[in-house]
Amino acid sequence: MSARVYEAINDQVNNELSASHSYLAMSGVCEELNFPGAAHWFRVQSEEERAHALRLFDFVHARNHVVSLRKIQNETTRATALVEVFRASLAQEEQVSQQIDALYDLAMQEKDFAAVVEMQWFVTEQVEEEKSARDIIAKLEMAGNDARALLEIDRELGARAGMPGGAGPRGGPPAAR
Repeated sequence: MSARVYEAINDQVNNELSASHSYLAMSGVCEELNFPGAAHWFRVQSEEERAHALRLFDFVHARNHVVSLRKIQNETTRATALVEVFRASLAQEEQVSQQIDALYDLAMQEKDFAAVVEMQWFVTEQVEEEKSARDIIAKLEMAGNDARALLEIDRELGARAGMPGGAGPRGGPPAAR
């Protein structure tokens, strides 16, 4: 693996961990807004981002390199409406997509085909991540301030399957209403 690809993937490990941290903060904001289903959804999302970081972490080690982890510096998203939290989520996913695209491009330039194959998985994943956020935002925008509709959307978000080990409070299922 070239030094440039190695450094870029190491950066992306840290970017994915930062995204995980950010989603955990968004989960907390949803709890504060009294949307436990959305809080669960973001907690699962946080675990998913951590899993992405670990996938890259393992890839770097499989290529006989060492990962350098950095301090995570995120600020908690402050929002007064659930749709604002999901808009922040979409903006974050769009930023990650740009990072992944740049990494894929670099791997192609460096002719690091193992990294190209690994990045292809992430490119596909980012399309799904952005679509998911856009779909939720569309529902929230349709609901507007309709409390019943927002509660139904929150219920749907709370039904999201978590990573093994659970994603609810303290690792259990999402809190019941």
